[in-house]
Amino acid sequence: EVQLQASGGGSVQAGGSLRLACVASGFTFGDYAVGWFRQAPGKEREGISLISTKTGATYYSDSVKDRFTISSDRDKSTVYLHMSALKPEDTAVYFCVAVSESNVLDYWKTWPSWMWTWGQGTQVTVSS
Repeated sequence: EVQLQASGGGSVQAGGSLRLACVASGFTFGDYAVGWFRQAPGKEREGISLISTKTGATYYSDSVKDRFTISSDRDKSTVYLHMSALKPEDTAVYFCVAVSESNVLDYWKTWPSWMWTWGQGTQVTVSS
């Protein structure tokens, strides 16, 4: 069974930093791209970042591309999202997601939910 365990959320002040972690299990790490979506109350989900664990290619939304960094650790089967210069609008539940590397990843932010395996989510709260 594919499982994604997200952690690292918490409360920080604007301008602060936070690192999220997603531990993947139940599948070969390099066979899936792993990333993060977020959802704030009353708002639709937003694709934040994605990394190909096969090639190392990374993808970011425009809203976070200069502030967030995604990375992977093959030995730990873990994907990290380091978030810097956090803003109140970053407040959301952050979900770790995975998708088969057999897919072309360019349009990942527009894919429907059924394309992904979802983790449980971790809350990030940024105060002003």
